[in-house]
Amino acid sequence: MTAEERGNLMEINEEKNTVEEETAAEETQQQTDTEEKSNEEVLEEKLKEQTDKYVRLYAEFDNFQKRTQREKDMRYGDAVIDAAAAILPIGDNLERALKIEVESEDAVKLKEGVEMVLKQFADTLEKLGVTPIKAEGEQFDPNLHNAVMHIEDDTIDDNTVVEELMKGYIYKDNRVVRHSMVKVAN
Repeated sequence: MTAEERGNLMEINEEKNTVEEETAAEETQQQTDTEEKSNEEVLEEKLKEQTDKYVRLYAEFDNFQKRTQREKDMRYGDAVIDAAAAILPIGDNLERALKIEVESEDAVKLKEGVEMVLKQFADTLEKLGVTPIKAEGEQFDPNLHNAVMHIEDDTIDDNTVVEELMKGYIYKDNRVVRHSMVKVAN
């Protein structure tokens, strides 16, 4: 082999090595890109999992808060109903006291004082959300009224409350504290 051929052979070998190095570098770059894509995909998947866990946890916590608030409101309502039911006989007695006919000046003043106390009693119940049930002249509703007497009267529609014997109360328009005792027309 001549020096020229050897030189050409060396150039060819160098080019071949360069091409092989470039090919190896490209393959390495492709592997790195693939690994980076895999890492990116893995990271994206982990992010999606964590986001999903966060969203579920947030929803669960929100439901917990709402459930806890409902339970708290129910316990408060039960306490108000129990307390109101315990003091309603006081209001009944005040109303009975007002039905007494008085003549003396002192008795009239005493009756005015009882009226003020009864008004204060009713205002306090109203602030708690406890209001009287409308009964007289209304249609009989077994959810609100307790019929203790019946009368036969053709001039009055059937199942109409004729007289309220004892006032009933309801808490926030949906829970009965005490049913109204009523007389109903048949």
